[in-house]
Amino acid sequence: MVQIKSVGVIGAGQMGTGIAHVVALGGYDVLLHDVSAERLDAGMGLIVRNMTRQVTRGIITQEAMDAGIARIKPAPELQTIGATDLAIEAATENEELKKAIFKALAPHMSDSILLASNTSSISITRLAAATDRPDRFIGLHFMNPAPLMKLVEIIRGIATGPETYETAVQFAQSLGKTTANAEDFPAFIVNRVLVPMINEAIYTLYEGVGTVEAIDTAMKLGANHPMGPLELGDFIGLDTVLSIMNVLYEGLADSKYRPCPLLVKYVEAGWLGRKAGRGFYDYRGEVPVPTR
Repeated sequence: MVQIKSVGVIGAGQMGTGIAHVVALGGYDVLLHDVSAERLDAGMGLIVRNMTRQVTRGIITQEAMDAGIARIKPAPELQTIGATDLAIEAATENEELKKAIFKALAPHMSDSILLASNTSSISITRLAAATDRPDRFIGLHFMNPAPLMKLVEIIRGIATGPETYETAVQFAQSLGKTTANAEDFPAFIVNRVLVPMINEAIYTLYEGVGTVEAIDTAMKLGANHPMGPLELGDFIGLDTVLSIMNVLYEGLADSKYRPCPLLVKYVEAGWLGRKAGRGFYDYRGEVPVPTR
């Protein structure tokens, strides 16, 4: 099996920075890439802030943080990722964008590199088929936020080789994560169950069954969920929720996965949740306020 020592992470957004954070604390050298220099700088700063918070809470030591930060290097040029042992794509949940990233990386990849996507819903088989090494391609779906969540879904495409799978499992477990194997069907396990629940909560709001506050309170206290479904949708990003629902709807051809029209409207308005300042809650003040 390939011995992983260095990891390239493509995408310096919420997921990419979280993965880089976890991988560096796991003892691996990390190259973090983004097409935007501003996002790359912001991502490096976010990692420092999040690790500092972990030190303050006693989750990691200052020494562990210092060593982790020292292992992460910004990589403005995509081609440098090709020299790592494992490249993890963590770009926006858009199939064509993800395929384009792997095609752009292809001329610069070493023969031994393993490829992984952090996609939360898109077919690993299709993504792998867009590369020259589908046998060395796998899904590594870290949960959000990656530094806190214990699970990594491992998804094999139809062509994924057994060595690639075993290496991926060992790698994820070396980070202190628990792995769950998922078959390559739309949205895998977690989002196949979770995102339709969020969509149904939006339908419940859309149909006037309850207010934003009532729905979230009911699910937190009635189902013992740590976060209400509408608040969770805002945290994930409503554009991501819509993208996953569309993958489910198109991939399984079942009307129960139809995205709620109100979800579509919020995304069209640019009200994408926390990252945009507004979603089902308005986050621009000191305390989030429901927008409906």
